[in-house]
Amino acid sequence: MQYSTLGRTGVRVSSLALGAMNFGRIGRTTQDEATALVDAALEAGVNLVDTADMYGDGESEEMVGKAIAGRRDDIVLATKAGMPMGEELNHRGGSRRWLVTALDDSLRRLGVDHVDLYQLHRWDPATDDEETLSALTDLRRAGKIRYFGSSTFPAHRIVQAQWAAREHRLGRYVTEQPSYSVLQRGVEAHVLPVAEEYGLGVLVWSPLASGWLSGAVREGRAVATSRSAFMPDRFDMTLPHNRARLDAVERLAVIAEEAGLTLIQLALGFVNAHPAVTAALIGPRTPEHLRAQLAAADTVLSADVLDAIDAVVAPGTDLAPHEKYDAPPSLLDPSLRRRR
Repeated sequence: MQYSTLGRTGVRVSSLALGAMNFGRIGRTTQDEATALVDAALEAGVNLVDTADMYGDGESEEMVGKAIAGRRDDIVLATKAGMPMGEELNHRGGSRRWLVTALDDSLRRLGVDHVDLYQLHRWDPATDDEETLSALTDLRRAGKIRYFGSSTFPAHRIVQAQWAAREHRLGRYVTEQPSYSVLQRGVEAHVLPVAEEYGLGVLVWSPLASGWLSGAVREGRAVATSRSAFMPDRFDMTLPHNRARLDAVERLAVIAEEAGLTLIQLALGFVNAHPAVTAALIGPRTPEHLRAQLAAADTVLSADVLDAIDAVVAPGTDLAPHEKYDAPPSLLDPSLRRRR
């Protein structure tokens, strides 16, 4: 396992981090299975565990808490808030009112008195940066969090939040958690350069592109990934963008084979090769998934392999741009880019 410093925090974290979204109902994992995954990951040198309040409506946090009991101080523990938690309109977003409550709920579910990294799950356009940063700064001063970060923020919002922190003399986001993979490289054009500019740690989610780069999605095979059951459109091969992804996967598989690597090793080695990236979040559902992903812990891709990948998917290119989560609202809603 390789380790690097999380932004400018001084905290050392493993190049592969354990994402716990699949713990519980989402991945259909039991507590015993989740604990076994945590045990195996820690044994392999993983020291960062990432979850969120909305994963299984809190179930993932509860399972993580039980799995890490008795070894809390050996783990860099991260969670997130901001996504809707139920139907109540104020149980979401980046307001002080909600973040204070959401953190207390997370700490209770995790069974700890603090988290190391507390992340705003999405940018909240309804809440001023000063409001959110002020609340997070106070939570840090209270000792309930050590650091705070953002997740899936557009580049311009990362810059705006950094400016607001300086302008109002508040704590700043020290990490960003974007979606990044060989098939979705758009963040290379804006988000990753901005993260480097501000010295942010970068924790990449979906480095296997929702299973597209796991080896389970290949030409001539029936798609049977867990994601395909509840996201069928993402794997509908009659759609042009999915055909483009499948064609890319087939070419990437050849590159991996010629380099003596699995497709998973190629995919995880690719994201960790970017100088802005601190760690790739892996989200196994089974011990077999975990072993296949941990095999990439020491993968270092040669320049020739990286050049070959660039020839398949050009730098800064998203093969499925409509699936982006960090697009400015005006790109998704035509009414926001048209004068009334």
